[in-house]
Amino acid sequence: MGISGFQPAFLVGLEAVRQAHGPALAALAGRRLTGFALVRFAEDGDWFADCPVVLDFDGIQAEICHWKFDELSIGWNTIDTTAAISGWEYIEQTPAWSSTDERLEPFVGQELHEVALLEWRPSSRHDLVDGTLAVEFVFDTGRFGVILLHRHSGRSP
Repeated sequence: MGISGFQPAFLVGLEAVRQAHGPALAALAGRRLTGFALVRFAEDGDWFADCPVVLDFDGIQAEICHWKFDELSIGWNTIDTTAAISGWEYIEQTPAWSSTDERLEPFVGQELHEVALLEWRPSSRHDLVDGTLAVEFVFDTGRFGVILLHRHSGRSP
């Protein structure tokens, strides 16, 4: 993918993600969100949802990326968001790291109270995204989640 340091380890299912990352996610509580990085296209500023969402909590970097319908990767302190993104020459736009987002900016500087893994369980058994996971971050003034958005990572206020 051309993102410096990014080596996703995609997991499927709530228990697999909880076992691999539950303690580290819980340990983020009490830390402040000190920054974030998303990949946007330099030409128009549109968000490139194929790439990870990087959240910095007082020096601990959580790197969250969805893939396909049910795969979730959570990485820790591996991605270098100061390095240029390479390997996307086949597309007509230039992906670049950005630390601007009107939905995430209000949370910067706030103390994180809780992290939750949310599992989608629809009423219909024929829902393709049944069992997909979101990672939700809860603060005093609200919450946001990194969610599956049409097979890729998304953000919800």
